Amino acid sequence: MAEVAVSRSWAQGMSSDNIKGLVLALSSSFFIGASFIVKKKGLKKAGASGVRAGVGGYSYLYEPLWWAGMITMIVGEIANFAAYAFAPAILVTPLGALSIIISAVLAHIILREKLHIFGILGCVLCVVGSTTIVLHAPQERGIESVKEVWDLATEPAFLFYAALVIAAVFILIVHFIPLYGQTHIMVYIGVCSLVGSLSVMSVKALGIALKLTFSGMNQLIYPQTWAFTIVVITCVITQMNYLNKALDTFNTAVVSPIYYAMFTSLTILASVIMFKVILQLTLRYFFPLSSCYLICIS
Repeated sequence: MAEVAVSRSWAQGMSSDNIKGLVLALSSSFFIGASFIVKKKGLKKAGASGVRAGVGGYSYLYEPLWWAGMITMIVGEIANFAAYAFAPAILVTPLGALSIIISAVLAHIILREKLHIFGILGCVLCVVGSTTIVLHAPQERGIESVKEVWDLATEPAFLFYAALVIAAVFILIVHFIPLYGQTHIMVYIGVCSLVGSLSVMSVKALGIALKLTFSGMNQLIYPQTWAFTIVVITCVITQMNYLNKALDTFNTAVVSPIYYAMFTSLTILASVIMFKVILQLTLRYFFPLSSCYLICIS
């Protein structure tokens, strides 16, 4: 009875929009987790008869199995996109922990990839950190126009963060990838995670724009909506390119938790800066996530 009461109390404490976002994010995790495995199978098959993605090849674009994985990921990302329209990014993004468990289990069964004890511990810490954040996710501020999101995105603090991200990505791509891309997993994952933190903020803006448009307040007439669209397309293409390289070069069961933990941590940081969202006892919630990728890379 006590557990039921706690469950009801938690559900009542969440808004209906947060619950919708929660369900969509969980659905997204199932599709995205499975897509990692299907894409990896496609990359391996394409690499056997052409130039591997890890060394700059694009033969996987002619492989149907890779496209099956890509379509599965797109379905998951659509659900994820819809989730951002209803719930804060700091609630939606951590729920990707479920995709780690799915990809790790499937990688062990289908790809015969072994997950060592540190990888298992990293996955557990991801789930612990995500659960903690979800249970304490704040209510999102009300936004009436995509222009409001644009104003938040063009404030000095977020512009400074975006400039740092772009500079870091440029340095990684130009200097570190040619030297360490094939031996250090954090190089590819770093590019994906940094760019991903910007893409999530733009996806959030687009989600809000579409939500308001469907409710009768057309946001498609504003140039800001299309500016966010361009940012999303650019970031997603970049992420997919370097995520394919990471999957082709390193163990899927290791790529998934490190990518998730770093991506989630940077997304939460971007959300705090852009939307002025503050988590109670932030350091306590960040610990499991930051510990995850420190353990994984060790």
